[in-house]
Amino acid sequence: MRTRVRGWRWRRSPLRRRSDVIEAWTVLVVALLLLVGAPLAGAAAAWWAHGEARAIAVEQRAERHRVRAEIIGKTPDSLPAVQAGGQHSYRATVRWTEPGDGQRTTTARVPADTRQGDVVNVWLDSRGRSVPAPAGDSAIWQHTMTIGVCGAAGTAVVVLLGHCAVRGVAMRHRLAEWEREWARTEPQWTHRRA
Repeated sequence: MRTRVRGWRWRRSPLRRRSDVIEAWTVLVVALLLLVGAPLAGAAAAWWAHGEARAIAVEQRAERHRVRAEIIGKTPDSLPAVQAGGQHSYRATVRWTEPGDGQRTTTARVPADTRQGDVVNVWLDSRGRSVPAPAGDSAIWQHTMTIGVCGAAGTAVVVLLGHCAVRGVAMRHRLAEWEREWARTEPQWTHRRA
């Protein structure tokens, strides 16, 4: 039957080595970093990502505008494609009226279930080119959460890899200490001369 003595690395003992003490402190630091450091790193990364994503969304909203356009034709060389949100779309020629400029046309992505003559919302940049809609609040929060989780997970992986490296070094030192101790003790047990 095996019994486990908790905290033996912290107690004074003739079997305790310096490498045991270092490993005990390492476990304590790793636990603290995993429980406090990783979540803080994830929160900091998420906070930074949220600010960046909101700034990009504000910039996109400033440069893009939405118009109601009529589908006047389908581009023959394009096949249906999957767009964000799982919607099928294709590129079609659309026409809209700009105040002061008159009627304009461009090629834009439209939902696959639309036909010629339907009116759809199209996002355009300052030059009149079709562009995706600016990022909404849900996309900003998804980006924030993804970066936060990846930041916390990355920190945890780095901490655990560091812990593995310290344990490997501690094990080599422990084996070297045991080897030196055995070199001193072995002649007393085997009655051989060193």
